[in-house]
Amino acid sequence: MFGALLCVAFSANGQTATITGVILNEQNLPLRDVNIKEGQRGTTSDSNGFYLLEVRADEAITVTFSHLSHQIIELRDLVLTTNQVFGFNPVMKANTVQIDSVVVSALGERTVSGISNLSPEVAQKIPGANAGIENLLKLLPGVASNNELSTQYGVRGGNFDENLVYVNDIEVYRPFLLRSGQQEGFSFVNSDMVESLYFSPGGFQAKYGDKLSSVLDIKYKTPTRFALQAEASLLGLSSTLETVSDNRKLTTLTGFRYRNNSLFLNSQQTKANFNPVFVDLQSFITYRVTSRFQLHFLGNLGRNQYRIPRSPDRQILVQ
Repeated sequence: MFGALLCVAFSANGQTATITGVILNEQNLPLRDVNIKEGQRGTTSDSNGFYLLEVRADEAITVTFSHLSHQIIELRDLVLTTNQVFGFNPVMKANTVQIDSVVVSALGERTVSGISNLSPEVAQKIPGANAGIENLLKLLPGVASNNELSTQYGVRGGNFDENLVYVNDIEVYRPFLLRSGQQEGFSFVNSDMVESLYFSPGGFQAKYGDKLSSVLDIKYKTPTRFALQAEASLLGLSSTLETVSDNRKLTTLTGFRYRNNSLFLNSQQTKANFNPVFVDLQSFITYRVTSRFQLHFLGNLGRNQYRIPRSPDRQILVQ
């Protein structure tokens, strides 16, 4: 199977950023009427616990979450870049007042004490036949999968193709499927390139479209300096490259992945007789024309091969 995706996105917003997510209580139920405030800006969560707040960008801010009979949560010294969408899904505890702070490093990484939030780092560490953030999603309530070799998942009984996937506000149509919900190559989302991820099993905004089950909103990293990382295992290898131009207007993020599942499949009790090989190359490029106008490019090139031997001297190649 061979697929290619080419997308270009334009943005021309003011110097603001957006914080969004779903607020839950300790029973993992949506919490409505939570007051979210930053300076003179404010909003409340709806009946599904969903909220969206536009905040000031490129400066330290404090965002407060408050609700009657629940602990107060504060995000202190939070710095978001212009037009950035920061997914934050707090779990509010009852009774006493709790103050939590956000630690922001030079690389823009954020950790929140005492707050439940989807983490790309955790997703990378969860074992699975196909490594990816879907392994984390399958552990969430209401999410199910009937094939460990597939990155497909169903939410609340829905079909796999009823889920929306966005990467930096670009909708991904997931072109690499052989058959519905059965084994395919890589997940479109490259976990090594992810900065933040937001997943909602319902109650999401109309801007995400008309799908019925869920929305997975991924934000790829915005490089701040040159960086190169690579890792390898018995099943494959991956690498990511981050670059920034001298005037800091052009940034590129490129990821390469190679995986061969034959060693895993042939080690099982039920022997397999095919050799699946997956190769994937992605690039996310941003050019800042002005502080208010940016050009984004997301490109993907993938090749999935399934070699099925027919006899010792002949084999079937499925692409």
